[in-house]
Amino acid sequence: MSDTISDPQVTSPDSDPAEDPSAPLEGREDHGRRARFQASAGHFLRNQPLGVASGLFIGIVLAAALFAPWLAPYSPTEQTRTEILESPSMTHYFGTDDLGRDIFSRVLYGARSSLFVATATILAATSVGVVLGAISGYFGGKVDMVIQRIIDAVLSVPVLLLGLFIVSLLGPSIRNVILALAIVFTPRFSRIARGEMLRIKVSEYVVAAEALGARPTRVIMRHGIPNLAAPIIVLASLTFGQAIVAESALSFLGLGVPPPAPSWGRMLADSRQWMQIAWWMVVFPGAALSFSVLAFNLLGDALRDHLDPKLVR
Repeated sequence: MSDTISDPQVTSPDSDPAEDPSAPLEGREDHGRRARFQASAGHFLRNQPLGVASGLFIGIVLAAALFAPWLAPYSPTEQTRTEILESPSMTHYFGTDDLGRDIFSRVLYGARSSLFVATATILAATSVGVVLGAISGYFGGKVDMVIQRIIDAVLSVPVLLLGLFIVSLLGPSIRNVILALAIVFTPRFSRIARGEMLRIKVSEYVVAAEALGARPTRVIMRHGIPNLAAPIIVLASLTFGQAIVAESALSFLGLGVPPPAPSWGRMLADSRQWMQIAWWMVVFPGAALSFSVLAFNLLGDALRDHLDPKLVR
């Protein structure tokens, strides 16, 4: 008579790691995160069709900017005296400007300039603003007072006026435009981060971490900033469009991306004296700017509705 030995550790290959108590804890956590992400993405795709359409449009704009050297039929700075102010045709899809430059190529390269400046601006403003806001909200007291008074001082000056002052002081260049816009947009990220940190620091898991001896730096970096992701993502998507408008405004005034590099704002500035006889010089860069900003705003609204459970109807 033989004894049957059963191995309690053997599980079905189709078993769910998140529900299998014998599976490693790290594997269960990874599977749980993937499942939650897939469920959240599926819910967004089903319930936010306008946000999905905006995301697809933004993807097309990003792809056009990334592959501009291969998509542009001409150099954005190439001038031809024989093709000045030509209307849209199969040779020049968006026509040519007063210097004979192909507008379609310049719109593609202008997307690179605008999106690069906006992306760098949002990354810098988010990084600095979230850290300052988290420190301000967690420590409170004099630290909070000093940081918030500096934020109030920056917020007291209109966005465009402050950007003009900084760029005029430092000189027109892509680096200075990014620096100016980052300073302008940092306070709004700091305010959001501070408000959320005031709520997070009294949460049970933070109090427990502090009781176990966690240092303030670990509490902020490990428990504070990661839980700020949802409102910061929404704010970043909404601010991205505003950064594009701000960069275009500075370029329109001659303080943005220096020529001959194309920029949507500079293209609009160059077309002012020709708009009555060459409408295409205004329409195409203006449409690219308007639809891109609209897409980012719609995507931000969709993300806000999706990530904020208080807004669920």
